[in-house]
Amino acid sequence: MFDKYKDECGVVGIYNHPEASNIAYLGLYALQHRGQESAGIASTDSRIIYSHKDMGLVADIFRQEVLDSLPGTSAIGHVRYSTAGDSHIRNAQPFVVDYARGSIAIAHNGHLVNAGMLRDELEAYGSIFQSSMDTEVIIHLLASCKENHIVDRLIYALGKVKGAYSLLLLTEKRLIAARDPHGFRPLVLGRLKEGWVVASETCAFDLIEAEYIREIDPGEILVINEKGLTSHRPFEKVSYTPCIFEFIYFARPDSCIFGANVYEVRKNLGRVLAEEHGAEADIVLPVPDSGLPAAVGYAEASGLPFEMGLVRNHYVGRTFIEPRDSIRHFGVKIKLNAIREVIGGKRVVVVDDSIVRGTTSRKIIKMIRSAGAKEVHLRISSPPTISPCFYGIDTPTKEELIASSHNVEEINRFVTSDTLGYLSIEGMYRAVKDAGGGFCDACFTGKYPVDVTEDRKAAPQMVLFK
Repeated sequence: MFDKYKDECGVVGIYNHPEASNIAYLGLYALQHRGQESAGIASTDSRIIYSHKDMGLVADIFRQEVLDSLPGTSAIGHVRYSTAGDSHIRNAQPFVVDYARGSIAIAHNGHLVNAGMLRDELEAYGSIFQSSMDTEVIIHLLASCKENHIVDRLIYALGKVKGAYSLLLLTEKRLIAARDPHGFRPLVLGRLKEGWVVASETCAFDLIEAEYIREIDPGEILVINEKGLTSHRPFEKVSYTPCIFEFIYFARPDSCIFGANVYEVRKNLGRVLAEEHGAEADIVLPVPDSGLPAAVGYAEASGLPFEMGLVRNHYVGRTFIEPRDSIRHFGVKIKLNAIREVIGGKRVVVVDDSIVRGTTSRKIIKMIRSAGAKEVHLRISSPPTISPCFYGIDTPTKEELIASSHNVEEINRFVTSDTLGYLSIEGMYRAVKDAGGGFCDACFTGKYPVDVTEDRKAAPQMVLFK
């Protein structure tokens, strides 16, 4: 319904807590923004791995009786929006299997660009897959390895895959966290009383009152068991390229990832945007909620008043009944509404985080004009999006990205704004300077840190957009 990139997945893991499943549930609740399609929890009492997963939102899936059926002191959880694999319960995670060496559950945030090729090889040797998700490839690689220790088998499996992964694995006796050598997706470690917690973002720690310790390092495999923490770094060091779009849109504003607070980075994006693309206007409006921090920064830097001239309906479900009679811009109107008393007669700067296809921006601008705006100046707190993501974000194909085939003035005419200004790539990096290091900016530059040729051949990107 909204012309945005789709959140990918979120993971949480708990070790040594008497209410592990309940804590995992709360962690998933905090990470719901990272996936609203399905959710699942696997737990263990050191003997058996129990699991429950379903389609829908965390609060709807995990009623008290369900949580009571997930005993034990360790658990992992997952929220999902599919980037690899169909939208189906068989692809919900955590994925739990029994094999010759016991039981194992796995939860994965990311995307393996060579999963199709590896799957073909494994099937040729007799592997039978139960799902269409790339995560299952890791399980089959683990099972096929002749090494005795789980860490050695995991090193073997992860040595075969290419792409983005922030992984949690649960066995009867241990919790294991792993992050790909490039560090595409966030993964953080925390302390919870006598236990440990791992999650995609620190906002999960805030809810369960866990102490933030550090990030799981790129290329690190961290084993948590009764002996404490054991870190392994078996892979060759490569360039650190975390996803810059986590700062722009995906992560929750109250999280700290990649060494910086998301809200402050987004405000910085807005400040730099105002320096690069000022406008003679009366007020600054955010497109809620994603454009809000950048709009605050833009207003501060420009000296213009900040107003909430667009109100978001936070209670829109995944489906809704469309009216029999056509209502213009219905898809946007059900989620956003303009306040005529704020906008009427004003020259308005509208701040959003990105433009994907441009169709929603066009409808929002028409809505603002209908509310009486004299002028509408659209400002985007990221550079033009010209390439799809192959590292775990649900994006349209390159042909569907308006900036891949149109320049800024052509996009401005299409969305019907009076002026349009994108943040420059240089400005974006100035705004995230506190995070340090490099980033994956392939969606803005087309330069992919890990070759994606195999992924393009194996499967079409963006199943849900077709």
